[in-house]
Amino acid sequence: MSRVIGVLALPGVQLLDVSGPLDVFAQANVEAGKEIYTLRIIACEAGPIRSSSGARLLPDTVAPEGGTRLDTLLVAGAPNAGKIDLPPRILKWLRTTATRSRRYGSVCTGAFILAATGLLDGRHITTHWAAVDALAHTYPSLRIDEDALYVRDGKLRTAAGVTAGLDLALALVEEDLGRDIARRVAGQLVMYFKRPGGQLQFSRKGETRPVGRAALQEVQRWVAAHPELDHSITGMAEHAGLSPRHFARLFHAEVGITPAAWVEAARVAAARNLLENGHDTPKLVAAKCGFSNVDTLRRTFQKHVGVTPAEYRKRHMAQVE
Repeated sequence: MSRVIGVLALPGVQLLDVSGPLDVFAQANVEAGKEIYTLRIIACEAGPIRSSSGARLLPDTVAPEGGTRLDTLLVAGAPNAGKIDLPPRILKWLRTTATRSRRYGSVCTGAFILAATGLLDGRHITTHWAAVDALAHTYPSLRIDEDALYVRDGKLRTAAGVTAGLDLALALVEEDLGRDIARRVAGQLVMYFKRPGGQLQFSRKGETRPVGRAALQEVQRWVAAHPELDHSITGMAEHAGLSPRHFARLFHAEVGITPAAWVEAARVAAARNLLENGHDTPKLVAAKCGFSNVDTLRRTFQKHVGVTPAEYRKRHMAQVE
């Protein structure tokens, strides 16, 4: 019997959050030589669904009216998902359908929608790196892995941003049909069977932007412009015209992290820029960015970005003709 995959798409949905997973399941049907999966787009109300790009999706069914039992329910994300207040009837439908399904989950910021039902309380999940803080603030009981491409917790599956929906769908195909078919699907769609690294390598969350009062912002701009210098508390405080103790206290209160943590993030950001755009050796990158040696650069970079500098350069260096 065919397994019904339902994707709930809200107005403003990110188109790839819907089409990406569906294409993976559709290709699995091709590789299996029969219809293993029946694919359904589910709307909250009748009529076309306008996506964030302006393209319109024609849903197969409307949530409160669609009584089809689903094998898998996925909630697609939308740029404004964190601000969407779903009517009680949709939340009830989501809770009921997810509970009855063999598995359920979200793609990208679809986690906001699932979290509003209470289904994610205390669960281990992931979402787009840029949405982690907002989701954690709104739903503090969640255990969010901000680096994972996708997370499995019981019958719950959650994927990080946008293209990670393909990674999640491929993992579901592997669960259902085995590694051989999943590998063939990946080959046909020209995607990684297991993508190297996590989503932090794409994240700009840790990038340092000047915040706080003018004196503190001036110090931050100075550090960012000269990451190779020895930015001690004493030196930064002197640059700001403050005592070291007052500077440290004020910086943490207004910027939200310690001066040392900010300097470290600024140095990693500088290293990322050099690795993306230059051809310096790792030793030279370390020196230009204020790291004492290559090993310190490697450890710090991997802590912030999730991959080594060498791996990062290989995947993200600009191609120059």
